[in-house]
Amino acid sequence: MQVVDLRNIALSLPGTTEDIKWGDHLCFNIGGKMYLVTSPDLVPSTACFKVTPDEFDELLAQPGIQKHAHLARYHWIHVSNINQLSPANWQHYLR
Repeated sequence: MQVVDLRNIALSLPGTTEDIKWGDHLCFNIGGKMYLVTSPDLVPSTACFKVTPDEFDELLAQPGIQKHAHLARYHWIHVSNINQLSPANWQHYLR
């Protein structure tokens, strides 16, 4: 899994736009609201995204997945290596 694969999944969702924020984070938005933030320059690549409250607890039980430092109250998680989730899981969570 590479950031380009996440980008393809994200851009397949209706209304998705992308931009660069904070100098080096590739962000994906719908209607001006972010739902996925990637750090493509890091090795391994990382990502943060919003999930449902039930998915939040489920994902936090997996190694390498933490609460987002600033957005956890909105059910955002941080994945320290995007390869920790399968392409099918990424498709599911981003939809």
